[in-house]
Amino acid sequence: MQPDPYYSRHVFFCLNQRAEGRECCAAQGAEALQQYAKQRVQALGLSGRGSIRINKAGCLDRCELGPVFVVYPEGVWYTAVDEDDVEEIIQSHLIKGRVVERLVLREAA
Repeated sequence: MQPDPYYSRHVFFCLNQRAEGRECCAAQGAEALQQYAKQRVQALGLSGRGSIRINKAGCLDRCELGPVFVVYPEGVWYTAVDEDDVEEIIQSHLIKGRVVERLVLREAA
């Protein structure tokens, strides 16, 4: 029997910064989006044990599609361009358990 997870959902935002102008999540505003998500989850009273954790991560190796982040335990990968996108994911996925299909990370063509 596995123990209950410490967090109900764990969100990892790629904040990787690559050298020499190569594409990276950091250059696409990932840190501001991560901070927004963290502050919103805290303001909504959804942070802490048994609830939601917003974390910084190193490279998730999808920088060309960024900024990117992944929600566990579901393993859903997202890309977001602004705070409105992050808010939609918070409200729909993190709170209600509904994946935001329009923001699910798709492979580059």
